[in-house]
Amino acid sequence: MNCKENCNCTIFHKDVLEEVEQAMYEKTELDNISDIFKIIGDPTRLMILHAIEFHELCVCDLGHLVGVTKSAISHQMKLLKKYGLVKGRKVGKMVYYSVIDDNVKNLIHAGYNHVKGASL
Repeated sequence: MNCKENCNCTIFHKDVLEEVEQAMYEKTELDNISDIFKIIGDPTRLMILHAIEFHELCVCDLGHLVGVTKSAISHQMKLLKKYGLVKGRKVGKMVYYSVIDDNVKNLIHAGYNHVKGASL
């Protein structure tokens, strides 16, 4: 059987391809996953996520840890909140941020474990 749609090549394992197609995520889901990786792919945002996985922190503390202004941290937090990666807890005028769930922590640790195990 030939693939006339894309590459005009011979399809040797049609049954395997059908199985894989059934198992794969929808394109919109893959696009959303790609967006998450783009967001956490920024070193500043990744450092913020890594810091708040241990303890909730305010913008001032995060600015000190990351080495950027409160304004820069606030901008990054808006993006991280938009993509559902962090949550804020307001106490008076202060907002304390933490990762939204263990899935975010697992993403960070999976990346770390991959880098530690890979010979880059």
